Amino acid sequence: MAVKAIEVPKWIAGLLAFVAGVVDACTVFALFGLFVAQVTGSFVLIGAQIVNADIVNVIRTLAIPLFFLAGFAAVLLAELADNSRKALIVTVGVELLLVGALAVIGLSAAPFAHPNAPLALVAGVLGVTAMGVQSALVRLLMRGVASTNVMTTNTTLAAIELAQWLVAARRLAKHPDDAAAKTARRRARDAFANLWPVLAGFLAGACCGAIGYTQVGFSIMLLAVALLAALLLWAIRLR
Repeated sequence: MAVKAIEVPKWIAGLLAFVAGVVDACTVFALFGLFVAQVTGSFVLIGAQIVNADIVNVIRTLAIPLFFLAGFAAVLLAELADNSRKALIVTVGVELLLVGALAVIGLSAAPFAHPNAPLALVAGVLGVTAMGVQSALVRLLMRGVASTNVMTTNTTLAAIELAQWLVAARRLAKHPDDAAAKTARRRARDAFANLWPVLAGFLAGACCGAIGYTQVGFSIMLLAVALLAALLLWAIRLR
């Protein structure tokens, strides 16, 4: 039987988005502009690489299939678990191991000489697969949670929901007993409430990761590791 998504507090989504922001910003600085949290950036970078006839950047080329395979593997691991809680523990635990390994390599080997340096490639693989796992586990196991690592769609949806809330509120100002407008306003409010913690969390994480990397280098990744460890503990204690 397929695992079922479960209700999680909004702060969980925000915290995962913060982790993704930290990891993404840190790897952009450390891995020569590699976006590990969003596949869209990898598509663009591959296109730019071809047009500019740049020296092939192996990890940028592999980012898309690695992200895909990480999500695929996360689903298989979740399905092997007996229930949704165990699936959450397993997938969060795998992400913690991947981000932890990324932090260890970065602390021991950064700054990397060039994008195709062996340890730079390993770091890139770890970062991409960690974010692929996170993307899949959120979609599969967390009911009603928006993507915690791709903000383009989230930003569009937030704009739509806010606009629809304003439209419904305007209708209610003219017709206070309009049941359809009340329903629309409530639905838009609830949808926006699910989106803003993710947007705010990712932005805060990206700023923290960028500033942190410029000040303390790869040590900022230890914050992401600590947060994922806290999330794993939360999943273990979940009832």
